[in-house]
Amino acid sequence: MEATIGNVIAVMGDFKNPDKVTAAAKGIHGAGYTKFDIYTPYPVHGLEKAMGMPKTSLPKFALAGGLFGLASAFALQYWTGGIEYKLNIGGKPLFAPQFGVPVFFELMVLCTGLTVFFTMFGYLCGLPNWHSKYQYDAGFQAATDDNFCVVLEAEDPRFTIETAQALLSKLGADNVRVVHESVEQD
Repeated sequence: MEATIGNVIAVMGDFKNPDKVTAAAKGIHGAGYTKFDIYTPYPVHGLEKAMGMPKTSLPKFALAGGLFGLASAFALQYWTGGIEYKLNIGGKPLFAPQFGVPVFFELMVLCTGLTVFFTMFGYLCGLPNWHSKYQYDAGFQAATDDNFCVVLEAEDPRFTIETAQALLSKLGADNVRVVHESVEQD
């Protein structure tokens, strides 16, 4: 198999300082780019704010999952105690919510946890994703060690190779380069 160079997918630049990469994120966001990402070897405080990222919608999904679990537990208790299996034990009512509090709690926590797990990894993070389209780039690989890699994606409406390279150079990026799609041929 032979690998050839395909379409341009991004322009990348490297930074060594977290403060400079945060300033670069502000500059890129200020220039109107929306499809860009920054890969770092460790979390950088304030980077998501500098990139203009919106707050996560995960708490809304967690609330919906918890309410679904609570409603399911309530319906299960009502159906079993008040409709399907009417057992009068010791004069207690057929359905009394105070006796189902442990079930309400457990099913609410279970449904919240499962909803958060599947929403986070399946919907918000797009997993499973077995590889990155940038995985063969040396600067991207160094982002797991000591490099901050800024990627301006070609899918951005403002993207042109020249303006992206100029912007990253102006912001102080080292090793500004064009990244092509790797295409394997038989």
